[in-house]
Amino acid sequence: MKTTTKAAAAAATAAAGTGLAVNWIRRSRARAAAPGASAESRNRWRAVTVNKPAAEAAPDGKLPEPLAALGDRVEVRITPAPDGRGTEIAARLRAPEPAGPAAMPGRLAGRDPRQEVRSALRESKTLIEVGEVLRMDPQPAGERTSTPGGKLLDAVTKRARAEGML
Repeated sequence: MKTTTKAAAAAATAAAGTGLAVNWIRRSRARAAAPGASAESRNRWRAVTVNKPAAEAAPDGKLPEPLAALGDRVEVRITPAPDGRGTEIAARLRAPEPAGPAAMPGRLAGRDPRQEVRSALRESKTLIEVGEVLRMDPQPAGERTSTPGGKLLDAVTKRARAEGML
């Protein structure tokens, strides 16, 4: 009985992982640029809205540290948010973004430059609004037995830090 439950959990974990991979490939193909499109038209702007005026979001035109650390690899624009709801900070890569199924290994390993841009935007928003970058503790005190479901959850949680979503 116990072996059957473990086998079922392992099969469910494998099916969930396969489903995530298929969904990611399907979405990345839908977003793929047309042949011959310039890098500028392929690189998406990623943005956050900060609940502060532009003068506080980027005092004296200085970018927040997480975005400034990316240097010339990104293009940043700071504009008022619609309806006076703060400031919109947007960034995009200057180099062509990796695309398609070939980009998947780097993305899963956390080496995708888009993940850096997303993280920098999130950290900049937190830094501007709160005054520090808030971090989540990696794991509660104590050890836990590694299960197939726990391994999947750990992998998804690790990816979520870079992507900004589960």
